[in-house]
Amino acid sequence: MTTTTLDIAISHRVAVVWMARETVRNAFNEASIAELTETFTTLGADPDVRAIVLAGKGPAFCAGADLGWMKRMASFTHQENRADALKLATMLRTIYECPKPVIARVHGDAYAGGVGLVAACDIAVAAIGAEFCLSETKLGLIPATIGPYVIRAMGANAARRYFLTAEKFDAGEAFRLGLVHDLAPLRNLTCASTLFLEP
Repeated sequence: MTTTTLDIAISHRVAVVWMARETVRNAFNEASIAELTETFTTLGADPDVRAIVLAGKGPAFCAGADLGWMKRMASFTHQENRADALKLATMLRTIYECPKPVIARVHGDAYAGGVGLVAACDIAVAAIGAEFCLSETKLGLIPATIGPYVIRAMGANAARRYFLTAEKFDAGEAFRLGLVHDLAPLRNLTCASTLFLEP
């Protein structure tokens, strides 16, 4: 599998999918959306893979949508914007419905669509210093495509608050709300085969 926005490592039947756009804090664009969809489809069907870890290289897990991509989208037609939204929805559904367990390894910032990625995973483990924010309202947008996953993960009342206020919240609050399942110092975000270690 050849990718330009992801690094994929498989060891001990666990695949680690590293988002590898460090210069933009792993913000996703049309290329990374397509590659995440294809990668999770392929790994989900691979009998030699028993679990998948989703992680981010560099200082952040995922900053949401790439602003350069969003600026280009401003000139798109209604049909083109709808098609892009459907591709994002397909990516999230592919991760959510993956037949293999998917574990989010969260460090640094998880903003906007990055929160959606966390919510689409089966299990989320966050570094104690991780920060979360549903920041779309600051851009005059609503977190529509990620909304169903975030609501399932943290509950409707909490989601309504953070959708509207775009407040930052820390890993402890994410744990309290159920968005993440466990917390650890970044150096301890490991599994049996040490696949969660920093890249």
